[in-house]
Amino acid sequence: MGRTVKTETPAAPVSRRTMLIVLGSAASSFVLEGCASLADSGARLDAGEVTTNPTLLVATTRKAVNGARAKPWFGTERAARVSIARAKLIAPGDGRFSMASIGLDDWRLDAIETVPKVGDLLGHAGGRRDVLVYVHGFNQTFETAALDAARLSDGIRFHGETMVFSWPSKAKLFDYGYDRESAMWSRDALEEVLSGLIASPAVGRIHIVAHSIGTMLTMEGIRQIYDRHGGVVAERIGALVFASPDIDINVFSSSVERIGPMASKIAVITATNDRALAVSGWLAGGITRVGAAEQAELKRLGLHVIDASKEGWGIINHDLFLSNAQIRQVIRRAIDRQPLDGA
Repeated sequence: MGRTVKTETPAAPVSRRTMLIVLGSAASSFVLEGCASLADSGARLDAGEVTTNPTLLVATTRKAVNGARAKPWFGTERAARVSIARAKLIAPGDGRFSMASIGLDDWRLDAIETVPKVGDLLGHAGGRRDVLVYVHGFNQTFETAALDAARLSDGIRFHGETMVFSWPSKAKLFDYGYDRESAMWSRDALEEVLSGLIASPAVGRIHIVAHSIGTMLTMEGIRQIYDRHGGVVAERIGALVFASPDIDINVFSSSVERIGPMASKIAVITATNDRALAVSGWLAGGITRVGAAEQAELKRLGLHVIDASKEGWGIINHDLFLSNAQIRQVIRRAIDRQPLDGA
């Protein structure tokens, strides 16, 4: 039996990232929707599953804090083994005139229920269902990573289960080295989790969206699982979306050559004006990061490339997959196996 832990969660203060998402989404919605009917103020007919059933699957290599009984649930230290859990979420208010529509309400994490293994997260009734796995990037707490997974799933209207894979980030701007090593340290755990999903009769295709340093971890996990299982894995993996990949271009190119047919499933979201990747490249001795590389260089590897350089209006331009509606549409099309050209 799992353990359910619930905590009274006050409305969280609005973060800078949340405000960027709200402002970006509002601007995009205005352009895309125009003068929509006021009848839209009711529940969204196209809502993703995380909205109608606000539950998130969790896999984390972070060490639990106080048995994961209350916030922050999982901290910044590395755990001896991967923890598997369900997270109960509280969705923001719906409707055109809700507090969420003006940025004063957001997703919240309400309770954690731990379970022994990945297979215990998924039932066997109702046939196979797709799973969206989000692997976060640098400078993230467990909670911010989990809520970003919910925002992503909600933003692309995903129908299926959503999982966050959270590795032990220090969640501090100047701890890039610790974060990078923690991400790489977690690659065996990610392989274990993906293997558990693939083995489950309740799981259909597995889609992975990874961000920043999380793409390095994901590539390593994918490479390991392909080396172990080969074409069987390729059939079960759906979309592989790498948003602002913080990976050495030479290391990445070598890995792409080692994952066989799965390379054709990769969609890379780049931005040559991504300031965070510029700093990362400088720290890495001037080696270009994949997320800031030129399109031609990546297309030669047989990858789908989406240049988001003109989509961002902020200073950093590193989180466009969350804040920009057009980029979210690209992710949706990748999952639906639709052409990505003209994004």
